[in-house]
Amino acid sequence: MLDTKILKNEEKAVFALRALYRQYGYLPYKMSKFESYEYYIQNKDFLVSDRIITFNDTNGRLLALKPDVTLSIIKNGEDIPGCKQKVYYNENVYRVSENTHQFKEIMQAGLECIGDIDLYDIFEAVSLAAQSLALISKDFVLQISHLGILSSVLERICPDAIFRQKVIGCIKSKNPHDLSRICREYGVEDTLLVQLVSAYGPRDKVLAKLETLGCGQDALQELQTLSKLLDQLPWADQIVFDFSVVNNMNYYNGIVFQGFLSGIFESVLAGGQYDKLMQKLERRAGAVGFAVYLDLLEQLPAEDAEYDVDVLLVYAEDTDKMAVAKAVAELTSQGKTVSTQKSIPEKLRYRQILKLTKEGALC
Repeated sequence: MLDTKILKNEEKAVFALRALYRQYGYLPYKMSKFESYEYYIQNKDFLVSDRIITFNDTNGRLLALKPDVTLSIIKNGEDIPGCKQKVYYNENVYRVSENTHQFKEIMQAGLECIGDIDLYDIFEAVSLAAQSLALISKDFVLQISHLGILSSVLERICPDAIFRQKVIGCIKSKNPHDLSRICREYGVEDTLLVQLVSAYGPRDKVLAKLETLGCGQDALQELQTLSKLLDQLPWADQIVFDFSVVNNMNYYNGIVFQGFLSGIFESVLAGGQYDKLMQKLERRAGAVGFAVYLDLLEQLPAEDAEYDVDVLLVYAEDTDKMAVAKAVAELTSQGKTVSTQKSIPEKLRYRQILKLTKEGALC
């Protein structure tokens, strides 16, 4: 039986998340560590960074170490009317770190639901995102937004593409001051946008505020239905609405979300609907999914065990080695951890010390 005490936070998460996703019918998906460089460069706007590690294959073809999982899954799937491809993964990707600005191997776990999806599938993805966070830490928050509502507001007040790009940057950084300044520069009334950006918190209160703003009714109704479904979850109070959550609007649409854990100051989970990306890659299906960035879990405090081992077993140089082996086998069969030593290590923390005589007796 696996002793989870010896696992790192990210390793524990992998085991727990695999079991969770399998429970909901998601099947494991395994892929190569590299893909055609051309495929990634054609879709570089979707990537976190366009800096990619490349190398030449034996036939001269330029390959790239995988910087993203979702793109690979989309490329290798197919559209089957009325069906859904439900997969989960645990893969390493290779990206430039925002902190060190150097390439980093990043462990990800996540899932994708691709095909004839509906609001239930979106709810299931959001629910599994919340459960994923809860498995790692009970102290979490999942923030949800709806890009359909944001798009309708932006289109109503100013359809200029550059204006939209500037405004979205302010929304992401929760910067109402610059948001108002940009609106003034474009001669646009900022009241509606400022109110939307400040729509954060308990879902019922945010929905009430959105109703007064006259946002897109179809998107608002979808958000209301989703909220009712989420009310049934054990962690309903930890799932909030936050319209500063904005993924790449050239690829994402509808529901998007981010997850945070106490003690980590950046999102450890991100996802949403990406029908626009599917269309760009000439797929007819819809899609929703998310990724958990397991490398960030290193920032969580590790369990500080009181002891390094249960038993320190000390034996002399001339002790019969068969006796040592039998003593260790007996102790480990009782579920104890054992360190065999010929003298007592200065920094080793042990619960119990046993000495093995030359004749093989424990004392």
